[in-house]
Amino acid sequence: MSQIASRVTSEADDRRQTSPTTASKTGSKLREMFAPIAAGLAKVETALQTNLRSDTPWVDQLLEHSWLLNGKRMRPVLLLLSGLAVKQQANAKFTVEDLPEELIPMAAAVEMIHTATLVHDDVIDKADMRRHEPTANSKWDNRISVLLGDYLFTHAFHIGSQSGSVEALALLAAASNKVCAGEMKQNFYSGRFDTSLELYYEIISEKTAELCAVACATGALLSQADQTGVNGFQQYGRDLGMAFQIIDDILDLVGDDDTVGKTLGTDLANGKPTLPIIHCLGRLSADEKNALLKMICDPRQLPQIIDTLNRTGSIQQARNVARSHIDSAMKFADSLGDTPAA
Repeated sequence: MSQIASRVTSEADDRRQTSPTTASKTGSKLREMFAPIAAGLAKVETALQTNLRSDTPWVDQLLEHSWLLNGKRMRPVLLLLSGLAVKQQANAKFTVEDLPEELIPMAAAVEMIHTATLVHDDVIDKADMRRHEPTANSKWDNRISVLLGDYLFTHAFHIGSQSGSVEALALLAAASNKVCAGEMKQNFYSGRFDTSLELYYEIISEKTAELCAVACATGALLSQADQTGVNGFQQYGRDLGMAFQIIDDILDLVGDDDTVGKTLGTDLANGKPTLPIIHCLGRLSADEKNALLKMICDPRQLPQIIDTLNRTGSIQQARNVARSHIDSAMKFADSLGDTPAA
């Protein structure tokens, strides 16, 4: 788990580079990190493929499209690693094959909810591509995409119920509610770039970090961790999610189009207040602030925007905040002892 925490900090460097060598090294590092739970992750993949099927051909086509939106399966990874870390604290020889089977449907459910948010995000953002593939809304239409996202949300709870834990399912339900609340807040404050840092942190905690937090919490819970342990894993996941979102904010400004997977400045174009911009606006005079807000409305002004962000130290400040969350996650991971999962 400490490897995953440290990996988030290097994500920015890898996603700025496009060489095949870099991509190969990134894949190798991920395989190394996922090795302790590879067998469990394969079961999660099977569960997703089995559940994302329909006897109705056109529905089956939609569900297959959603399954193809697979990324690194980071939330199932966090859930399985959390469960394994709990067990290995008592017995270092414990392996993923010994984990309770109840973790598999819960891991699939968390990933399905994450996929549902991606489908809905693409509708809201009018996105045509995701991970270099056409989005559901560009391939079909917004109406079909919304229904697909709804299906994934509801079916996730059907799968999650197979864990047999009312408490774990309640955590998942509460987390899903917070994710939706974060989405609504983000869209309500669209275009309000001078919002408060407190509100920004609240939004990304709900919208992005909550699913990472509940993945870790339910993994620990289903492996019989006590409440203190569940809380610790939950905070670990939240710290990772916060750091990842802040790094994503940075990459939207100074990353690389091909490796980030979207056009730079997309967050600005969609009116999303991000940490570098909010910090910068708080450091400018009234005239400078108005000038920056005018530039934000013009994607051609991105180089000038970045110059202003660098002058106020806002990009570096965002990196520092992300680093503080990673340090917190690393501290917790180190407390788990020297086991394969930790």
